[in-house]
Amino acid sequence: MNILFIGDIVAKQGRNIISALLKDLKDQYSIDYVIANGENAAGGFGITPALVQELHDTGIDIITTGNHIWEHKEIIPYLSTDDTIIRPMNISLSAPGRGWTVMTKQDRQSIAVVNLIGRVFMPPAECPFHTSDTVIREIKSQYPDLKHIVVDFHAEATSEKQALAWYLDGKVTTVIGTHTHVQTSDETILPSGTSCITDAGMTGVVDGVIGMDREQVISRFLTSIQRHFEPAKGHGELQGVVVTSDDTGASKNIVRVKKRYGNI
Repeated sequence: MNILFIGDIVAKQGRNIISALLKDLKDQYSIDYVIANGENAAGGFGITPALVQELHDTGIDIITTGNHIWEHKEIIPYLSTDDTIIRPMNISLSAPGRGWTVMTKQDRQSIAVVNLIGRVFMPPAECPFHTSDTVIREIKSQYPDLKHIVVDFHAEATSEKQALAWYLDGKVTTVIGTHTHVQTSDETILPSGTSCITDAGMTGVVDGVIGMDREQVISRFLTSIQRHFEPAKGHGELQGVVVTSDDTGASKNIVRVKKRYGNI
């Protein structure tokens, strides 16, 4: 099975890149399932129901999110009606929506996608390690034949991401870090068959600062004055990883993707 995971989609610029490049990428890597983190799809902060549909229309199967999931109030009730978008399971035990989902396509093995959020340098959340144990037991109980489990770990600290990957080695297919918008080069397959990368990167304008206007960001660092950031303009990139797994759900390969796009 070939799984394409796309790093955080930032604003309209990121959505336009997806629309332009995704089809060719799916063909190039013979992709079975496409997963993307969409928590920055709406102007760089949050996502709306309309944008969920827009991203699905481009060919994305499942959308994960993160700490910006509550930015737009209209997404809150929507999360309880659509199981193709999930929020971090451990963000709150009483939050609306769900933290994992399962998808099955014709002539393909089923896939489960789990969304977790970190606790280091992040807003308060339940323990991602204990939560991962709970959700994996739940998935195995409800879907005993399911082999492929993808974890989006939306976290700031490299150490926390690496630790969770080691903790889940042999229990899931892959652990993919998101949130920092900076693609790392530490992709690997751990001894028991779980692949991982600290951060898949972002899909947006790379001429800014993590997708946002660089002059606005620099001004904030210089003055400490809080201000609303606008998405950057310039050259774009689609960043992510392709994970190849066997019929047992073990990873056999993980490859970084960095697809350049023109000025937007």
